[in-house]
Amino acid sequence: MRTGQTHLFIPGPTNVPEAVRQAMNVPQQDMRASDFGSLTLGLFSDLKRVFKTATGEVMLFPGSGTSAWEAAITNTLNPGDKVLMARYGQFSTLWVKMAEMLGLEPIVVDLPWGASAPVGEFERILGRDVHDEIKAVFVTHNETATGVVSDVAAVRRALDSTFHDALLFVDGVSSIGSMDFRMDDWGVDLAVTGSQKGMMMPAGLGILGVSQKALEASKTATMRRAYYDFADMRAFNADGYFPYTPPTPLLHGLRASLDRIFAEGLEAVFARHARLAEGIRRGVKAWGLELVAEHHSYCSNTVSAIRVPEGVDACEVLRIAYDDLNASFGSGLGRLNGKVFRIGHLGDFNEGMALTALSLAELSLMRAGAAVVPGSGVGAAQAWFAGDIEYRQPFAVAAE
Repeated sequence: MRTGQTHLFIPGPTNVPEAVRQAMNVPQQDMRASDFGSLTLGLFSDLKRVFKTATGEVMLFPGSGTSAWEAAITNTLNPGDKVLMARYGQFSTLWVKMAEMLGLEPIVVDLPWGASAPVGEFERILGRDVHDEIKAVFVTHNETATGVVSDVAAVRRALDSTFHDALLFVDGVSSIGSMDFRMDDWGVDLAVTGSQKGMMMPAGLGILGVSQKALEASKTATMRRAYYDFADMRAFNADGYFPYTPPTPLLHGLRASLDRIFAEGLEAVFARHARLAEGIRRGVKAWGLELVAEHHSYCSNTVSAIRVPEGVDACEVLRIAYDDLNASFGSGLGRLNGKVFRIGHLGDFNEGMALTALSLAELSLMRAGAAVVPGSGVGAAQAWFAGDIEYRQPFAVAAE
């Protein structure tokens, strides 16, 4: 029999604050009532603040972030369109698979899992595309499987420097709301996230930011869609309604979550995530282990993917944590299965949770046979959180 608290340290779904949980505990209501817009219109405008867009629109689709992926593609592209993509983790790989399933023709750059988006290669490919046959460029801003963040602004510069007119699609599922994201400044046309990450809610809402350029493309796109149609959604959203029955408890939860984010301050949220992530990374370094990220300059501030030592099975580390210690860590996905475990440090997360995650991961590693010095990871993170000047310079993560 399990006693005490069960600890959730996966990179999504994340922990739901009690205030958000209570906000969702509401009776069902009339989603066609005259006052329904008093709840929803504020959500749309406040989500634009999170996406940092003044000119774009934000839509909410029942589903996970994957539903927003599909909505973005089917509303703006045509069957047979060429799109430029890269595979450098599980979720960028899944996006390629979806593009193929929907009838697009991906031009794919394959990279090691641990690399970031190949800006230079994208620029070369775009520069050779003199007839603008490539209709979209896809970037996974934060690859949740590898703990790698990519430079979206640099991809936009590559598009601009080649005078290319392709749409810029960005998967921000595990970054938006936790890490700085600038839809307008970076020229992002379709930005995707979900409710279960930085929004600190259960899964159930796919959240999509859409630029005016993308909205214009949606007027002539011929890919089939019905439930995810932009035109229907925009027509109803203008007055705060939906073309189908929305998950009203989640909308109330989203209101409480956004209130919590803005009470802390959006920039303060980003700074907190950076501080906590650095503490986790220092703990990993103190264990003598490496992150999947190839270089410290693109380590994610929301999830750390940690390579286990030779001879240690990451699946066994996860089993010990879950069965014996009431703790859930993220598994290694795809080709990283058995080689990596992940610590999610996003959303409703603080120093105490970071130290607990490190201590339980440390104990799980030791029980699985890793030669980890007891207390080493926790001590390194504590020193960082305590503000010791000796620990204030970012460390260099060893390359693979």
